[in-house]
Amino acid sequence: MAVVTSTQAPRPARRTPDSRSPWFHVVMIPFTILWLAPIIFVLLIALRNFDDIAARGLGALPGSLSLDGFAGALADGRVARALANSAIVTVFAVAASLALASAAAYALSRFRIPFRRTLLLIMLAGNLLPPQILLIPVSRIAQDLGIYDTLFALVIVQVGFGLGFYTFVLHGFMRALPTEVFEAALLDGAGSGRTFWSIVLPLCRPALAALAALATTWIFNDLIWAMTVLRTEAQFPITAALLNLQGGFSNSWNVIAAGSLVAAVPTAIVFFVFQKQFVSGLLVGSNK
Repeated sequence: MAVVTSTQAPRPARRTPDSRSPWFHVVMIPFTILWLAPIIFVLLIALRNFDDIAARGLGALPGSLSLDGFAGALADGRVARALANSAIVTVFAVAASLALASAAAYALSRFRIPFRRTLLLIMLAGNLLPPQILLIPVSRIAQDLGIYDTLFALVIVQVGFGLGFYTFVLHGFMRALPTEVFEAALLDGAGSGRTFWSIVLPLCRPALAALAALATTWIFNDLIWAMTVLRTEAQFPITAALLNLQGGFSNSWNVIAAGSLVAAVPTAIVFFVFQKQFVSGLLVGSNK
């Protein structure tokens, strides 16, 4: 009986993250320490009491640890109220932005709309304008519409100025979807709405997750638009509340540092929860 032997050369084993050279970690350790240094510095200040900072300065190591800074930041409820305002604005603005952007990107990528490329460029060009030249017009428009000094006005502004970028990103992703998928949906009798809801949106999940993480960070940490359309302290998001906290506790650096750490927790949670989807969304198309 003849024995058939294969002459095909064995494929080289694919390197996995576990087989990466240890020199990679050696090189990345200094960069990691450099990135964590400001966070550690702020944490140490937040865990010191006022007397220790006044006697030894900000740069000294803490003589003792205390939670007085966190107690002072959360004492009067301003930080908690501001966190709630930021959460409301972020949730509604991100949801509205991605919903409108995905619908606009689907229409611009799959239908023969006149001047669709011009419309896409105009939407993207709006993000290239410096926001400083738009502060007064946006404030006057909000006053004329009767929505000035409301969280609704801040949501509208965040959606309006982020919609162009989100549409541009999703448009490029949807144009790269295989045409055979839409042809199969058409043969199965699915209309445009059903195709968008049942096929396009699930396929765009990595891109939507990446944009949701970015939009959450941008909107939650925004200060300039909050100071433009809001006036009452009760309506302030966390960034504006921290600015007022610095004015009220100009010498209590532990209170300011503690408030900053509390404000950073929600966006850190969002990033770590959506970390896998965020990375996969950034790598979409890299292996094509």
